[in-house]
Amino acid sequence: MNNKYIYSNLASFASKDDNFLGRKYPCSPTLYRGEFQRDRDRVIHSNSFRRLKFKTQVFVYYEGDHFRTRLTHSLEVSQIARSIARALNLNEDLCEVISLAHDLGHTPFGHAGELALSNCMDNDCFDHNIQSLRILILLEDTYKEHKGLNLSINCLDGLLKHNGPITNQELFSNQLPEIFNYNLNFKSLGSLEAQISALADDIAYNCHDIDDGLRANLFSIDNLLDLNFINELFENNKNIQKNEIVRNLLNNLATDLIENSMNKIQINKLKTIDDVYNAKETIINFSDKVQQGLNEIRNFLKVKMYNHKSVKKWNSKSEMVIEFLFDYFKKNYDKLPNSNSLYSKDRNIADYISGMTDKFALNIYENIN
Repeated sequence: MNNKYIYSNLASFASKDDNFLGRKYPCSPTLYRGEFQRDRDRVIHSNSFRRLKFKTQVFVYYEGDHFRTRLTHSLEVSQIARSIARALNLNEDLCEVISLAHDLGHTPFGHAGELALSNCMDNDCFDHNIQSLRILILLEDTYKEHKGLNLSINCLDGLLKHNGPITNQELFSNQLPEIFNYNLNFKSLGSLEAQISALADDIAYNCHDIDDGLRANLFSIDNLLDLNFINELFENNKNIQKNEIVRNLLNNLATDLIENSMNKIQINKLKTIDDVYNAKETIINFSDKVQQGLNEIRNFLKVKMYNHKSVKKWNSKSEMVIEFLFDYFKKNYDKLPNSNSLYSKDRNIADYISGMTDKFALNIYENIN
């Protein structure tokens, strides 16, 4: 089988062989894998991907075996994205690799760790989305011929626009100036596969944070049924079980996204991928009603979960750990195992700390404190 046929049956506006954007460092095609399958396999076999196993989603790894980590979150995003892509006749492999790679740049201890690390940096900042690209372009050390994993431009473009088009290119000046060597269109909305992966992320974390919040007894099913969207979805069924809520909510969100996106594809009369890149609005989107419901869920989780006293207590401790480690390595820079002369000391320290797992960061902290 020649690999040029792997993506031959997809929609005309999907990401596939005839609109493949290439790689920074050209390499010969493989016989049995498409280009985006190769991307996926490179990510899965990377050190950064394996470390997601011990990186916080909301709860630290030792708080329970069944709470999500960054790894299980990424796998759930990937599964949802692939299901949506298949229904829309788009490229599942590209959706999969963007989904699996989108959180590689997260620090230990989740968003609290990210905020603390960013606050430590003088005249600079830390952004986990940009850090994911730093890892893939610069920091993964697998090939003797070049830095990074040499992923496809299609994949890097999708990760670049994980939260929509880039409105502030200056963010990359200190964090990743190399991105400007990839001839990416910062203003476009990205491929449909990139848009799917971004919203699959929203579906995953809203659903699994409800699951984890219920598991941790931060709120009850009755609390959830106070939300209009959840109440209507389950018709005020007080006997509904936790697993039913998550399963049915996920199915409802994915189905709405598929059906609404099908409609928008028809309205916009998409024929080629250039039609996608030149679109003035995102094509992959929820209906207005479901988008309002998601906003309701986000606000609920912010109050009941992310700002819960037990979560905030741990966040405060994790911020202290990150700040301590940063200060230590700034004073003892010679102990830093990595160094890139092209970047500042702060950036090199941030690279090292952000790559730590929760477990490793706590061990280092305890050993030097």
